[in-house]
Order: sequence, then structure tokens, then C-alpha cells
Amino acid sequence: MTKTTVDRADLIRKTETHIRELLAQDSSGHDWWHIHRVRASALAIGRREDADLFVVELAALLHDVADWKFHGGDENIGPQRAVEWLKSLGLDQPTADRVGQIVSEVTFKGAGVATRPSTLEGSVVQDADRLDAVGAIGIARAFAYGGHAGRAIHDPTVSPEEHASFAAYKSSTGPTINHFYEKLLLLKDRMNTDAGRALAAERHRVMEDFLTEFFAEWKGEK
Repeated sequence: MTKTTVDRADLIRKTETHIRELLAQDSSGHDWWHIHRVRASALAIGRREDADLFVVELAALLHDVADWKFHGGDENIGPQRAVEWLKSLGLDQPTADRVGQIVSEVTFKGAGVATRPSTLEGSVVQDADRLDAVGAIGIARAFAYGGHAGRAIHDPTVSPEEHASFAAYKSSTGPTINHFYEKLLLLKDRMNTDAGRALAAERHRVMEDFLTEFFAEWKGEK
């Protein structure tokens, strides 16, 4: 029997429920509402880019199904679990593999590491994920994760690093303010789509204004 739109909608509903339950207790900024926002942004960008929205939506829902940050630094477990989940629902292997490939390529791996996705759909999902890491929400998520990981807010004796490898990036334990210079402020120039670039530019300015205010208060100037 040929698959129908109803089949796809049911698969997406089941995936949404699965991810909601899986991330219900997260307090690191990688919770269900992060997934919700990324999906919305990915679908909006995907429509403008004429991407395969079914693949985009599944990849957005599953991109943090097993984030390496919470699984011993294993970057392969997320793609594996995404594919396994989709196959358990009867999705064909090629489409499941397309989603798994996106999940494997979406993550930031360090300032010195190129991470451009190999597909249009991957570029769309990566942009959506990165948009949620910048701007006001990005600031909030950065400090949520910093608290979760036990990191200091700021330590002027610890300088930001330009990580040349994923291994170096994964092992970093610097203060949260350093994360802005090691990742967040770099994302504006690493977006893949016109829509992503436009939105990132606006959110980038929000972070710059925040950092100006932060350092003025840190120094007792305001």
C-alpha cells in the first residue's frame, strides 16, 4: 500500500510525542521548547528554500534526540537513534538515512571546524538550530546551559579559545561569557540561507548590545 499524507502526519505526531516525553525534564536549554522553536523556524525557512518539508520537520524534531553533550561526547549516537526511531515507525531506509545525515551534520564543532551540511534540508535545519542559539533566546539558553554544566558566568582570567578541532571544543569548560566569542558571535557569518542570514544579523546585534551592557556593569561603569 502506498504511503499517504495521513501516514506522514501520524509519523510526525508520534515523533513529536516521543521527543516531548524524552526532553520533558531538561533544564539545559535543550528542552522540548527548543525543539518546538527550531521546527517552526526550519519549516519557515524550508518553505522559502523549496526544501523537502517532511524531511526538514523530522530532522528538526530529532536533531537533539541524543545530543553528544549529554552522551559522553559521542557524536554518533544521535544520528543512530534518529534512524532507529524512524525505522521503528516503518519509514523507508533512504528517508530515515537522510534524516540521520542531517542530525549528524547539524552541530557546531568549534571555531576552526567547517560544518556546512551536505544537503539543502540539512542547511535549513542547521540554520534554524543556530538561530535558537543567538539573540535574546540564545543568551538565555547560554546561561541555562552554563548553570547546568556548573560553569562560571565570567572569569576575566580565562580567555576565549578558537577551537581547532571538535575534540578541543568538546573538552572546553570555559565560562559562559567565553561561549559567546567561541561560538555564538560566529554564527551570523556561518548561516547557509538568505533567510537565516537576515534573522541572524538582527539577533547578533541583540547579543552585542547585551555584552556591551554586561561588561559595563562588570567594571562598575553603570
